[in-house]
Amino acid sequence: MTTAPRAASPVDFETHGAYGAPKPAVVPPPAPTPPPTATSTQPPASDAKPAGRPGPAFPHRVTAADAEPGRYHFYAAKPCPFCQRSMIIRELKGLQDVISVSVLDPMRDGRGWAFREGPGHGLDEVNGFALLREAYEASDPAFAGHVSAPVLWDRKDNRIATNDFRTLDIDIATSFDRWARNDVDLYPEPLRPEIDELNEFLFERIHNGPYRCGFAPSQDAYEREARALFEALDEMEQRLATSRYLFGAQLTVSDIRLFVTLARFDAVYVAHFKANLRRITDYPNLWAYARDLYQRPAFGSTTDFDQIKQRYFRTHTWINPSQLVPLGPEVDWSELGDRAHLVG
Repeated sequence: MTTAPRAASPVDFETHGAYGAPKPAVVPPPAPTPPPTATSTQPPASDAKPAGRPGPAFPHRVTAADAEPGRYHFYAAKPCPFCQRSMIIRELKGLQDVISVSVLDPMRDGRGWAFREGPGHGLDEVNGFALLREAYEASDPAFAGHVSAPVLWDRKDNRIATNDFRTLDIDIATSFDRWARNDVDLYPEPLRPEIDELNEFLFERIHNGPYRCGFAPSQDAYEREARALFEALDEMEQRLATSRYLFGAQLTVSDIRLFVTLARFDAVYVAHFKANLRRITDYPNLWAYARDLYQRPAFGSTTDFDQIKQRYFRTHTWINPSQLVPLGPEVDWSELGDRAHLVG
């Protein structure tokens, strides 16, 4: 039985704080000064790596044996690149009538993702949750960890089927083919080993790269991360010089994964995370490639630049205390990219 939808109370940073804000470091008391003759065996201090991305609480896979129309409901946030990956695939495959969706408020305070009515987002019409955390607690009453989107809810078992951001897009791309309106193979069998290898590169070097810049604990760490990020982008620029997509003429999940980072790069990452050695608009091939994808309805319709900017600039208060949202950049995503002639 569906519960009447409820709206979360308005975002309130003063009461609830910012979600994901670093906790104040606990400074230990100074160690006793060793005798003058003692020789230290401790290695020199080094810059710590930024904290890793928390793993999924429900790392399950949805297989073709599990898939059926109407069984699954998708909780998604438009600013989240992991959510957009699956939203693009849902559109490309024509699964809108197979997997329903509720779109979360792009703004979140210390309570995490929430359901509120507003432009491009709304309430949870399936379970009536006001906070996404309620889905986690309904699935595991003892849950006390990190609440992340995307979430695929299983109406049949009345619990979270998976929140595995690493694999959900592939599951949607492969497990629902029987009911897909469009015959689009985004994870072709012969290419899977190469796709998996490239996806790991994209995740570690490009998707996480801007975050590593923005959350770097020191100037030296920041500069290392920034140079590593742009070296990876340079590689993709060269790869796309003679190939329309990352695997020639075949659009794959790898292209979708790269696109969601490119879409956020100049709008957010350049200013917010200081990933500013170059902009995507400075890369002739990457910029034309990003526009080429954006002009497909599944990509453009799921890209909400306003929500993306609101989410980063207004909720990362420890990075942007003023919460001011930049007006720019003004770029023309509708300009043709002239890549149809490339086949790879």
